[in-house]
Parts: sequence; structure tokens; C-alpha cells
Amino acid sequence: MTENKKQWFVVHTYSGYENKVKMNLERRTETMHMEDYIFRVIVPMEDEVIIRDGERKIVKRKVYPGYVMVEMVMTDDSWYVVRNTTGVTGFVGTGAKPVALDDAEVAMLLRQMGIDDPAVRLEYAVGEQVKVTDGSFTGVIGTVTEINAEKNRIKVQVDMLGSSANIELDFRQIAKLEY
Repeated sequence: MTENKKQWFVVHTYSGYENKVKMNLERRTETMHMEDYIFRVIVPMEDEVIIRDGERKIVKRKVYPGYVMVEMVMTDDSWYVVRNTTGVTGFVGTGAKPVALDDAEVAMLLRQMGIDDPAVRLEYAVGEQVKVTDGSFTGVIGTVTEINAEKNRIKVQVDMLGSSANIELDFRQIAKLEY
């Protein structure tokens, strides 16, 4: 079961115990000295607007009730710590083997929750050539024209069908060109 790669996994919990599982798992990670194997525990939440008595309120709502996301290196020991945390009923996966989430799925979920993924902060410069790796323009090479680091957005000028166009992309949708 040893993989040695940090990945996101989904853990099934008793309904309504998601926050307790998060707290218990973070505490167990610390007391069992697993900080090098278990990194982040997230209960996927989103803002929901509700209207009560004519007043508009924003409340947090669980996106996936009964589930918690765990960023970890899957080893026998880390699996044991997570699996035997109070409130956890098991990992999501096929049979006895947990299945890691796809990086694109995790990036989308973190973005929806307003959580910045620190692994995405890459350095680009205006005038640098990059390759689009995701979306409608996948495979197209363009030149960086503008960078908005606060929003993780970048404008790239691409040449298509004899004319140039500026497209705005997320940092995750481009890669530096390897020469």
C-alpha cells in the first residue's frame, strides 16, 4: 500500500460527524506523529444564500454530507490512523483499496470552496511562452501578456486561424515550455 506520493482521498463518516472527524483526525495526526504523512483534512463546504423573515443570510453548507477529504501519503500506518479515527466508516474506493482523487477534481473543489492551492503558485513572466494544458485551447502555445497573481489568472496571446486572440486562463491551465 506504500505509494510515497501526497494525494487526496475521500473518507466516509457518520452523517453529521464531518467536523468532529476533521478535529479528531487532526488531533490523532499530531499525537501519533503522522504530520509527514497526513497533511490537510477538509470538510467540503460552500456558501448558500437563505432568506429568513425577509432577511438575506449567507450560511455554510456541506457540499458532500458524510464525506471528508484528506490530503495524505498513503502508507499502511497513515491508512490505519485515518481508518481508525472515531466517526470514520471507511475510505471511498474499490474493495479494500482507497482510490485517490484526480488532481483536476481536487483543484476544482478547492477553488469552489475559496481555498487556495499553494502548489499552483508558479512563476511566469510577461513575454514568456507557455503551453495551454486544459480547456478549449489545449495544446496551443501562446505568449503571456498579463498576470493577475491575486486571482491566479493569466492572459495569453495565441495565434489561431491567421489572427491573434487574448485568452484568460487559470494558472492551472498552462505549463512552461520545456526546451
